[in-house]
Amino acid sequence: MNIEKAINEGYLQLKKNKIKSSHLDSEILMSQVIKKDREYLILNLNQKINGKAYKYYHDLINERSKGKPIAYITGKKFFWKHEFYIDQNVLIPRPETELIIEYVLKKYKNKTKLRLLEIGVGSGCVLLSILDEKKNFLGTGIDLTNKCLKICNNNAIKIGIKNRLKLHKSDIDNFNLGKYDLIISNPPYIKKIDLKYLDTDVKDFEPKMALDGGLEGLSEIRKVIRKSSDLIKKKGILILEIAFNQKNDVKKLLNNKGFYINKVLKDYANKDRCIISTKI
Repeated sequence: MNIEKAINEGYLQLKKNKIKSSHLDSEILMSQVIKKDREYLILNLNQKINGKAYKYYHDLINERSKGKPIAYITGKKFFWKHEFYIDQNVLIPRPETELIIEYVLKKYKNKTKLRLLEIGVGSGCVLLSILDEKKNFLGTGIDLTNKCLKICNNNAIKIGIKNRLKLHKSDIDNFNLGKYDLIISNPPYIKKIDLKYLDTDVKDFEPKMALDGGLEGLSEIRKVIRKSSDLIKKKGILILEIAFNQKNDVKKLLNNKGFYINKVLKDYANKDRCIISTKI
């Protein structure tokens, strides 16, 4: 069995199971098996693979056929400038979240020192990307589970910024350490009733606690805003990721806690994605 034939078999199986990116995914999974990049595959389609590799490949294809995201199968996802370790304990980094990195780098272009907190740090892709770009910034991340914190810590070691990072296992309400110039959070914001309508790869595989925003989709956002009001310095910036239809509700919550709305960032589909606010 050569690479080309195996990839074609994988592609046909994924297509049969209605996987949208079936051709690309079949190649990515083969790259995972033989530990080579996709360019190598294209140049070596006639290369033989042994029975063990062939079986491993089809095991991965079977997982993808059931809807399991590629990032969870391979255990990695590229974000900003780095490949991050991930597993099903953390959300898969989304391209639109890079809007936060872009904003922060522009906003603090001439800032040399800053204390940054991420509430719900997950894989650390946002916090660590900022710390990597701004060498004198200090970061703190909190999350609910040691599993999340371990993933973030491993990513910090890989990127080489562990010495400027502090991690704490804590829920929002019970975290009271420090004062911060910038707070970032992507809290759960999906209404509980809407979880069942999510795509299979999200609904069945990504962590529910990172998705479920309660009855209105605002329960965790309220907590983040309330706690951020206590932890943020005067004139500090709070950046929140939100659902496309939550802008007005979140603006009211922010205003009630003494935040001035600076701007709303739109994602690549021109939908509201982030609210930037300043503590008055």
